[in-house]
Amino acid sequence: MKLVQTAARLAVSSPSITITPGLLMTATPYRLYGASHSLYTGKVRCYLRNQGIDYVEVPTWHPDFAERILPQIGRGIIPVLETPEGQAIQDSIDIIDHLEAQGVRWPVYPSTPLQHIVAVIIEYYGCQAMLKHAMHYRWSYRAEQEAFLRCAFTLGSGAEMADKIMGRMSSYLPRLGVNQASIPLIESSYHELLALLEAHFTEMPYLLGWQPSIADYGLIAPMFAHLGRDPVPLAVMQQRAPRVHRWVERMTAPGLDVVEYPQHAPGYVADDVLPATLEAVLQHIAGEIFPELTDKLAFLQSWLDEHQPADGAPVSERPQIRQVGMVQTRFRGADIEVGVEPYLLYVLQRASAVMQAQPAESQQALSARLARLGLADALPKPGAYRVGRRDNLECWLKV
Repeated sequence: MKLVQTAARLAVSSPSITITPGLLMTATPYRLYGASHSLYTGKVRCYLRNQGIDYVEVPTWHPDFAERILPQIGRGIIPVLETPEGQAIQDSIDIIDHLEAQGVRWPVYPSTPLQHIVAVIIEYYGCQAMLKHAMHYRWSYRAEQEAFLRCAFTLGSGAEMADKIMGRMSSYLPRLGVNQASIPLIESSYHELLALLEAHFTEMPYLLGWQPSIADYGLIAPMFAHLGRDPVPLAVMQQRAPRVHRWVERMTAPGLDVVEYPQHAPGYVADDVLPATLEAVLQHIAGEIFPELTDKLAFLQSWLDEHQPADGAPVSERPQIRQVGMVQTRFRGADIEVGVEPYLLYVLQRASAVMQAQPAESQQALSARLARLGLADALPKPGAYRVGRRDNLECWLKV
């Protein structure tokens, strides 16, 4: 089966920047197993392209996925990165962290604490909280974009299987908090986000400056595969926020595609500063993720108090089931019921770890900054458990 080489060694166009070949130019390219319409595959694909990492993208219907990859990861889930040595790594965070450890051109985690913490919160917002936006626009407007969606889901699986997959995916809407009361609020929140991002990208090409951070990769997950590609939300983005659409193009291009901005060395805004335009985005995010995040964290704590899982126990009864219950909460004033995934701890505890690594005085200052943005409660409090990963599956780890 012919595999397509989707990335190559490419350098930044600015003559003022010298790019040294990365450490990940291997004789055998990495293999990315995923799908063109997959939210998390898009996140990893952007990272591989931006960093200039040699890879080939392989569809899940390739026989290698069933024969070699599924036995390693223990469930049918994408994306999966296979290393040149044959190791299978599942989950976008684990994939990116594995590659970061090898050495890349533009590290995605800021070295300063506030920017690092904020970047992880934005990653959570994009990859978790914005699932309701992404899935609403994909499936609530199914009739208007049926041909496009059917093309994507039919490739490799056939029409009958595509019907089953599409039906299953659209059935998730209620568990994400998408209902008749919340739909107008989801759309207005998306319009507001586009306006705030449009203002920010007028000033700089990425969220924290002149190279993409984990915040950009978290946000691109819904903003490419669903909102920047499906016909209905794509039209909204192009009409309302052309600079945001240009950022989507930039994130999916090789290297740093920043030709329309004044020359600037890759890096983040100096001195742990948050641009005013990004602060506005963060205040919007705070209004979006609460009280849902607070209610989910409380549910998880109650669940842990009741079940007291053993150290290393899987987070759920079966690998394919990622939710441990449902919680009643609100989105912008609308009543919703949402599923609760321990995975949210896996995402946000990385920000908590950055906070806890700071001296006490610095923690107080950072907490005050987050409080002014409305994000002080976005960091899970230290407890008896954290979520880890063993053999590509989430598990409870006693602290």
